[in-house]
Formats: sequence, structure tokens, C-alpha cells
Amino acid sequence: MHIHFIAIGGSAMHNLAIALHKKGFTVSGSDDEIFEPSKSRLQQHGLLPEAYGWHPDKITKELDAIILGMHAHPDNPELARARELGLKIYSYPEYLYEQTKDKTRVVIGGSHGKTSITSMIMHVLKTNRVNFDYMVGAKLEGFDTMVSLSHESRIAVFEGDEYLSSPIDRRPKFHLYHPHIALLSGIAWDHINVFPTFENYVEQFRIFVDQIEKNGSLIYYEGDENLQKIAQNIRTDVAAMDYREHPSVVEDGTTYLTFGERKIRLQVFGDHNLQNISGAKLVCNKLGISDEKFYMAMSSFKGAARRLEVLSENKNCTVFYDFAHSPSKLKATTEAVKKQFENRKLIAVMELHTFSSLKKEFLPQYEGCMEAADEAYVYFNPLTLEHKRLEPISKEQVYEAFASQGLQVFTDSDELFQLLQSKNWEDKNLLIMTSGNFSGKNVQEIADAVCNNPVRFGRDKWLQHPDGMTS
Repeated sequence: MHIHFIAIGGSAMHNLAIALHKKGFTVSGSDDEIFEPSKSRLQQHGLLPEAYGWHPDKITKELDAIILGMHAHPDNPELARARELGLKIYSYPEYLYEQTKDKTRVVIGGSHGKTSITSMIMHVLKTNRVNFDYMVGAKLEGFDTMVSLSHESRIAVFEGDEYLSSPIDRRPKFHLYHPHIALLSGIAWDHINVFPTFENYVEQFRIFVDQIEKNGSLIYYEGDENLQKIAQNIRTDVAAMDYREHPSVVEDGTTYLTFGERKIRLQVFGDHNLQNISGAKLVCNKLGISDEKFYMAMSSFKGAARRLEVLSENKNCTVFYDFAHSPSKLKATTEAVKKQFENRKLIAVMELHTFSSLKKEFLPQYEGCMEAADEAYVYFNPLTLEHKRLEPISKEQVYEAFASQGLQVFTDSDELFQLLQSKNWEDKNLLIMTSGNFSGKNVQEIADAVCNNPVRFGRDKWLQHPDGMTS
């Protein structure tokens, strides 16, 4: 098989390209720009395009299929040529289904927690030496790529994103996977640019549940009212199972699952992770993993990258990094860190960066989401709104929307980090939450500076870009 990728440099696309290359396919691709780490990883496997740009001459009748990435525009010249030749054009999720349509598909969806739950299931299966295909939205320890496909495996585990499939396919990705086992972690409005009302957003999850294969299973978090309503109206040939937070205790800053008379030490924490563990356990049980084997594996699970990831720590201070950007994620993550370290003050810093988070109409959704923090700071870059062609917002609008006493709002990241620089970090934790990078800040250096000198640290390190250039 010869597969050509239009926009091969994307985070998801380049991982799929590598997975198919490892499976023995011939893979080619094009893109007008490719950044790290995609560039180095494609080069390592001999898949990096010789020249950037779109090259319709690459599109021939000898190609077996085209995979179209979200980065490409609908008028892409390679796409136009593929249509002229009548070639089969797949979106990313369509091709994942094509490769796994004869396997047992497990799909993890929800507005929050889907990466963590998918990661947990993958870790348990690998620890128990179960062969499986997968697709997950974060880099995991012990896995070389975020996508893997093989001829031998009979199980496929996919993170089910509700965002659009491709520039020419407006269906949410998770509508295309048709799971045998589906899990939904919760529904909290997101992607306002695609789903303009909450009702429209919820409808996508109803459609997803309708796509479950005959005699399949829906596993859902029982504390979500919208999921309860969806489960009550499920098809009669689909079994519904709910889950809640796993019983646990916290001792000396460490969380233990309680299982009968036993306690299982965890390397992750937070109520949201205890919910995620319960959901992951039900999925693994469905796949033949016993409770005993599940708990044994979970004791070594360290979490996914940028999901309450510990960047640096000492005996008096820990710096956490989290991908959280939506209101529900901010609330869960902030509360988790505060609850785990009750004797330390929590300083939480977040960046409004996504389309939804910067939308004036969406801002009220953030009300109270950082109240658990002792000090809360919000940053946004007005240039990001210009780039996304959004209506300007003010510091005052952000402050009023979050409605947290003592909250401070910044539009200059240097100013924000200089303020943080002046703090004494003794018996304090720093929680950094963003899907961006605070306009070019090196987050790892920030974390190391906090923990290496918790009383005060140098401005020159704090304001350095990842490439060494000063801001």
C-alpha cells in the first residue's frame, strides 16, 4: 500500500504516518511547514518531505489512498489533483477506522479526562502484555509514538476527540470510530467555534453513543447529568454501566486506592483521576483484565505528558504543568493540587489561548473555576486574538468573568513572571496551566528556577525562550 499524507507535519498526522511506515506501508507526504518534534521524528524514519510546499505532481493514480490533515485548506492543490484522479481520500479518523474495522474498538470520549483514561488503559494493557493498536493525544512513557497499528492485534484503543475530522469533513472525529466499548467521562461545553450552543455540543455525544456497535457497551461517569440523560435513552442492544470516584485515602501527600483490605499506592492524584481510574478499570475488565492485574499495573502509572506533570520539585515546593484550558479542566486541576497539598499555598497561573477561551461570549463559563487557588493569575496576549480574528477582550472582562477574589489578569507575560519572581516559594506550589507557551516562555526553566532557589531566582533565566533567545 502507498499512502500519501497531505499536511504530514501535524501532531496526529506524523504519528499516523510513522505507524503505517512501521506496519510496512509505503508512506509519502507534503506540508508547507513542519515544526519540532514532528520534523525530527519524520526525518528519523525517512518520511520528511524533500521540500516544503504542495506538489500536485506527487499525486498519481499509483497511490492507494490520501489522508487529509486539518492543517490543509479545502482548496489545497494536492487535494484538487486527488479529486481529479478519483483517488480515495480519508480523514485521519476515517483511516484509523479503516485499519481497525475487524478489531474490538475501545473509544474514550468526553470534554475532559479522555487522554488520561486512554493512557491508563494503554498502560494496564501493556503492563499485562496484551497486544493492541492505539491512538492517544499525548506522549506516554513506554510508548514511542502516539499511534500504533499492527497486523496481529485484535484490540484498538482510541482517544475520541469531538473536534472536526478534516477540512472537507465537518463530522466530529469520534463519530467515525464505531466503538464496541465506549466510555464518556463528562460533558462541558468546548469548541465554541464549531458548536455554537451547549445543546448542539451535547448532541454530538448523543450521536457518538448511537454509533456504538450492536451488543456493545457504554461506560459513563454517573455524576454528569447530561450523560445520565443520554444513557437513559440508549439503544436496547447496548449495555450501559456507570462509574464514580474510586475509594481512596491520602497519607503524607500520597494517594492510595482502597481495594478491600488493601491499599494501592498511586503516582497520580486528584478526584478527577480517581474518577478516571474507575472508568479505566471497567474498560479493562471488559477486555479481560482482572481487578488484581489492573491494580498492580496502576501502581506504576505516572500519568500522561502535560497532565499534572511534575516539572520540578524540592522538599518545600512542587511545580506542576497541565494542559488544562477549559473551565472544567481548570477547576478539577486546581482543586486536585490544593487538596493533595493542604499545608502548602497554591499559586495557579493559566493562559487563555484557545479559540473558545478567548471568545467574549464564552468567558462567563470560567466563573469560579480557580477559587481553590490561594493566588490566581490569568494571562492572555491581545495579539493572539488578532491572529484568531476574534473581537478584542479587556482585562476587566476577564476579571469579571472569572469572578475569583484576588484574581489578577495580565497581558504582558514578562510582567506576570517578574511578579512571580519576587515571591518566596517556601511551602508553596506553582500550577502552570496552558495549551500555549505564555508567548515564548520556557516553562521547564521557569520550574527549575522556582525549585532551585525557592526564595528568589534570576530574571535572565526566567525570561528565556526554548531556543535560548531572550524575550
